Amino acid sequence: MERRIKMNEIDYTKELFGNYDANIKIIEDRFGVNIVSRQGEIVIIGSSTEIETVEKVINKLIKMLQSGETLDHQKINYAITLFEEKKEDQIEQLLEGVICISAKGKQIKPKTLGQKKYTQAIKANDIVFGIGPAGTGKTYLAMAMAVNAFKNKEVSRIILTRPAVEAGESLGFLPGDLQEKVDPYLRPLYDALYDILGGETFLKYRERGMIEVAPLAYMRGRTLDDSFIILDEAQNTTREQMKMFLTRLGFGSKAIVTGDITQIDLPKGKESGLKQVVEILSDVKGIEFVFLNESDVVRHELVQRIVKAYDKYEKRKESRPREVKHRTR
Repeated sequence: MERRIKMNEIDYTKELFGNYDANIKIIEDRFGVNIVSRQGEIVIIGSSTEIETVEKVINKLIKMLQSGETLDHQKINYAITLFEEKKEDQIEQLLEGVICISAKGKQIKPKTLGQKKYTQAIKANDIVFGIGPAGTGKTYLAMAMAVNAFKNKEVSRIILTRPAVEAGESLGFLPGDLQEKVDPYLRPLYDALYDILGGETFLKYRERGMIEVAPLAYMRGRTLDDSFIILDEAQNTTREQMKMFLTRLGFGSKAIVTGDITQIDLPKGKESGLKQVVEILSDVKGIEFVFLNESDVVRHELVQRIVKAYDKYEKRKESRPREVKHRTR
């Protein structure tokens, strides 16, 4: 059986199929159909059940192209996943909500429903916790929201911080002053800001004190007014550090805390401040927790599979009965 979709714009057909038909092969593999382009039409060949779904998927992807979106493997796979979960009507939510434009002219916007919920939470609350695995855009989207708030004069400065846990007591043996010693641990924050603002603009704002990138220890004793503050890698804060950070919030400020509770680097016996705060503040008004998962990963598709595999492994490990060791006299 076959179904034909008439195409009015030949450019959309090219973008839909992608280089070497890479985009369309994703759909073919997921649904077990054949898709070809013939004389201004897209022809779907397969079973009646699969053809109907594939036609709907293709029409949604065309609508995304018409709205100015570009297609990549992540977007196509995610659109198919939403169809499988009967959430295809929510795809339109991802066609709007541009946060800002990067230095290279790229639109920065949520790419998944989880990310959309995260950015909406940041708009609506003064403190937001974004918790999830690597690649879910927790820090990058928070920075984009910070830049947007700064440019709209909602805040007068951006403060980015993270604990330098890996440095430990060896910090004193590293060359340079304290800032130079902790800079390697802050490098991911610099990289994201360079991408969003461009190197020249970032350096200009940093020299004027409008953007500050500093280790968490620098926050102690301060009251941060009129600021957009982001605490990254929060799973590596101790309970005391987390409380210290949250109580720095001043008037007109917003704080975003990001972390992955599956990647805690604290010394054995130290409880993560991020894990504890979920229990303490989950019912406090004005604070929202957003939990992202593997379906929100927007890096290479293998990253999503790796996160899912580790998650399954951890769940199997937790479900195994613990061995009871008997002493022998």
